[in-house]
Amino acid sequence: MLARLSRVKSPRWPFPDVVLGYIFGQEVRGNGLRLFSHSCSPVSAAWRWKVTRDVSTSCTSCAKARGTPQKKELSEKKLTRHFVDHRRVKLLAGSGGKGVCSFHSEPRKEWGGPDGGNGGDGGSIIIKADRFVKSLAQVVPVYKGEDGLSGGNKNCYGRNGSPTYINVPLGTVVKEQGNTVVDLSEHGQEYLAVFGGAGGKGNRFFLSNENRAPMTATTGMEGQERALQLELRTMAHAGLVGFPNAGKSSLLRAISNARPAVAAYPFTTLNPHVGIVKYRDHEQVAVADIPGIIRGAHLNRGLGISFLRHIDRCRFLLFVLDLSAPEPWSQLQHLRYELEQYEPGLSQRPQAIVANKMDLPEAREKLETLQSLVTVRVIPVSALTGQNTEELILHLRELYDGYLQGDNSGEHKPSRW
Repeated sequence: MLARLSRVKSPRWPFPDVVLGYIFGQEVRGNGLRLFSHSCSPVSAAWRWKVTRDVSTSCTSCAKARGTPQKKELSEKKLTRHFVDHRRVKLLAGSGGKGVCSFHSEPRKEWGGPDGGNGGDGGSIIIKADRFVKSLAQVVPVYKGEDGLSGGNKNCYGRNGSPTYINVPLGTVVKEQGNTVVDLSEHGQEYLAVFGGAGGKGNRFFLSNENRAPMTATTGMEGQERALQLELRTMAHAGLVGFPNAGKSSLLRAISNARPAVAAYPFTTLNPHVGIVKYRDHEQVAVADIPGIIRGAHLNRGLGISFLRHIDRCRFLLFVLDLSAPEPWSQLQHLRYELEQYEPGLSQRPQAIVANKMDLPEAREKLETLQSLVTVRVIPVSALTGQNTEELILHLRELYDGYLQGDNSGEHKPSRW
C-alpha cells in the first residue's frame, strides 16, 4: 500500500500560456475558425501577452497600476477658524415617556392585578463653564434633549433621558430677551437651562382600595422650550482696532499663532480672530483681530454695532494705523470718535498706537508727524517683513501685567488664557 502511494505524483498546474492555448484551441462558434494548441498556435505573442495580463494578476509587472486618489488641498480661506463670541441657541428638553396599562398574567393566578410601570423623565439641558473651551464656535443653534422611555409590564419603569451638556468658555453670560440670567465665571459652574418633561403614570400608580382594576395610564409631559443668547464677557485681552485694510490680520499672523486669511488684494475681515501670544514664562496673552470699522459705525452702518461690541470686550486696545494713507493721524481721530459715540470712555482704555507698513518709503516722514501730534506711545512695525514686532510684543506684556495688578479700577481682572 505504501509503495502504491509513493508512486502517486503531485499534480502540476499548467502555466497560463498552456491554459490559453487550450482555450484558443477550441472551435469558435459562428466563424468556423479553429485554433490549434499552444505549440502550434498562430496567435501572436503580443495578443497572448495582452490576454494573460487581463487574466493573471500574480505578476506585478502585468497588474494594472492603481493609484490612490489624492485629496484636494483646501484653500486658506476654508482652513481659517474665526472666533465666535455670541450665539443664539434654541433649547428643547426631552419629553417624558408614557405610562403603560397592563395586568399581571400568570398561570393559576387569575387576579394578578395591574402591573403597568411609569415612563421615564425627559433629559434636561445644562450649560456648563469649561476653562478648556475658548470660543462659542462649537455651540450649535438648536439642542434637543433625550426623551424618556415608555414604561413596561411587570412594574418596569422606563429609563430617564440623559442630560445634555453645553460646554462654554469662562465668562459666558446667558441672556434671555436682553436680560442677564446667569454669569458663568467659574470652572465647572452649571446652569440648568431647561427641565425635561415628567414621565407618564402607569395603571399601577392608580391602584387603590376603591379601584382594584384601574384602566388609566397617562402620557409623558413635553420638555421645556427656551431661546437664550450666549455672550462672552471678555473676548480677548487686547484688541486690534483700525479701518479696513490697515494690516490687522497680517499683524496678528506676525505676533501670534493665528492664521487669519490675508491676500495681495484689498478686502476686509468679516469675523473676529483671536491669536495667542506666548512668552518664555509660559504666560499667554490673547489678541483679537477686530473686523475693520467704518465711519458712522456707531449708527450701525454696515455691521458697526457688532464690531464695536467686540471692542467693548477687550481690556486694552491697539490702534493700527495705515501709514500708506495720506493722513494716518486722522484715522486715529475717527476711530476714537466712533468708540466714544458707541460707549463713553471706551477710547480711554489702556492703549498703544501701532504704525503699520513701515516698509514703504514714505512712511518715515509720516511717522515723525504722527509722533509729534499724539501723546500715546507709537510703535512702528511692518507686518509684512516682521520689522520691530518684538517691541510690540514686549509692550503688550507690559499692558497685560499692569492690568493684572489692577491698575484700571472698576474693571474685572481678566482670567488667564
